Amino acid sequence: MNQEIDHDWTAANQRYLTARLGSVRLALERHAATRHAETPGQSRDEIVANRRDHQQTDLPADDASGLKLLTEAAASLSAPSALDRLSEMFALSPFEQNLLLLCAGMELDGSFPSVCASAQCDPRRNYATFSLALAALPDAHWNALTPAAPLRRWRLIDFARRDESLLQSQLRIDERVLHYLAGISYLDQRLEGLVQPFAVTRTLALSQLQTAERIAETLASRETTVWPTVLLCGRDRASNRSIAARACSLLGLRLHVLRAADVPQPVVEREALARLWEREALLLNSALLLEQEEQDMPPAALTLLGSLHGVLLVSVPETMELPDRPVFRVEVRKPGASEQQSLWGDVLGPAASQMNGELDRVVSQFSMGTDAIHAAGARVREGLAQAGATQQPGSLLWDACRSLARSRLDDLAQRIEPMATWEDIVLPETQLRALNEIAAHVRQRARVYRTWGFASKGERGLGISALFAGASGTGKTMAAEVLANHLQLDLYKIDLSQMVSKYIGETEKNLRRVFDAAEEGGAILLFDEADALFGKRSEVKDSHDRYANIEVSYLLQRMEAYRGLAILTTNLKNAVDPAFVRRLRFIVQFPFPDARQRTEIWRHIFPSDTPLQNPDFSKLARLSIPGGNIRNVALHAAFLAAEAGESLTMFHLRQAAHSEYAKLEKPLTEAEIGGWV
Repeated sequence: MNQEIDHDWTAANQRYLTARLGSVRLALERHAATRHAETPGQSRDEIVANRRDHQQTDLPADDASGLKLLTEAAASLSAPSALDRLSEMFALSPFEQNLLLLCAGMELDGSFPSVCASAQCDPRRNYATFSLALAALPDAHWNALTPAAPLRRWRLIDFARRDESLLQSQLRIDERVLHYLAGISYLDQRLEGLVQPFAVTRTLALSQLQTAERIAETLASRETTVWPTVLLCGRDRASNRSIAARACSLLGLRLHVLRAADVPQPVVEREALARLWEREALLLNSALLLEQEEQDMPPAALTLLGSLHGVLLVSVPETMELPDRPVFRVEVRKPGASEQQSLWGDVLGPAASQMNGELDRVVSQFSMGTDAIHAAGARVREGLAQAGATQQPGSLLWDACRSLARSRLDDLAQRIEPMATWEDIVLPETQLRALNEIAAHVRQRARVYRTWGFASKGERGLGISALFAGASGTGKTMAAEVLANHLQLDLYKIDLSQMVSKYIGETEKNLRRVFDAAEEGGAILLFDEADALFGKRSEVKDSHDRYANIEVSYLLQRMEAYRGLAILTTNLKNAVDPAFVRRLRFIVQFPFPDARQRTEIWRHIFPSDTPLQNPDFSKLARLSIPGGNIRNVALHAAFLAAEAGESLTMFHLRQAAHSEYAKLEKPLTEAEIGGWV
């Protein structure tokens, strides 16, 4: 029902409800007349017979008028009334319908309180009670108010006050049900903040539409009254949601989403949630999608799953077991490369022709779902529409995709803004060639894997992984910056020593979060301090050793499958087990720089705007320190010169060198700094 669309139905429904309330009020008036006609001294049998006679006696004028109103209102309804729908949903008997109307009349009809007081012969009892309903309403039956009966099980009515017996306690209608009877439908306020409506507003990829159709067909063709639980297995929650919503739409259902993490822990609150949702599912004609972000479903959410009925879908990153429930498993993947290409064309419209081949590069680098593609397309259109926009469409598209892919990863790792270029890094020819080969693998990944068909031979080992080994300060992080800058990709640094947990399974969970978040944008992942995890494979003497090896295997497995570039850094290559080294595609050893290389580092270390006064790079190169420490000395010297208001000289550099060596706890010899000043 939709009162905003069908105003005629709404008006007819209100007339019908008014007529039905009139019938209940008439029954109360009859009962009141009967009670007032009773005389003291009558026996119980006489009282019962007298009440039966009055109930069977017509009041011609009132009955005829009420029946006419009811008939006219029913005839004007273009669809079943809200009361009839509610009665069918919850299988209400005629007496239960009238009892519900009795409680509704207390809220909607100002005459009901006085009629109730008169019918109960007590001006203080101007409210509905079960005792009054049993005595005044036709076809009464005692079990209508048991906790398992529809009225109380579905919380259609409840006790406003339970300070008396069950028969004499005041009854009231639930506010949500009252509005529904009046033709106003909305999500129960007690579920707001927990359950959110969701509808597909964008075009889905063909494969996603086919998946939604399969789900709808399976649910529609069920052979029992029990709905199978649809398990949507996929790491792209947006795709899972969109497919679930489209499947529900095909079945004529709405979709609401509940996060598994939001399921309340206390049993009473969880049971209340289950009952309220099952009622809302009927009132709103809706299905529920329980959304789990991590692999491990919280126990409270699993318990809730076991108690829910109706159309239920569950979104999980990977498949899981749901005991004691029929399950229909569906693997959800993001749109394939060709589908993404088609979606980009639809989203960008005329701007797609201005991309000059950039779309192919975007599709090969970014694994984006439908929602992300629409969001990026909107940013591109907005950028092109801005007055005086000078950025090229292809560049706008690439930047939009990078920006959208950052949102999840920014909370899990440190993003490094890559500033270094090939001119800034000083390495032997062998190492520079290896870095260029890594860049070539990233650039040509799509052509080799997809166009040339290598991916069809299996997905294992398609990830681009590298180990950067060398002493601290030899340029490992700078090399990662150079690659990120050259490839126009984001660089994220992850400290493995912070991710390793003493609790079994937690390290894998931490790593899973990072890889899942990075998958969409294919960012360069720099796993620092790999020694914290990549020690020599130990003999399995206890459970800790066994799980430590599992953690390493899991990291390598994800690196091999990761669509971007994953780099491990270590200070000691020999500390890494050879069995693990064999699974890495590139190994780059960063040597300690010799005098010639240190000279080149000194030549490139100072920005062009730095006021230098006669620096002697050959003398500076006598300092036996790697590039990281050289930068520290240069920066420290710059601050000393700036504070003195002078140009940067060898004097400032000598002072900075003393400070750096003191920090390293190394002696600074005359051979290194002799003749500087």
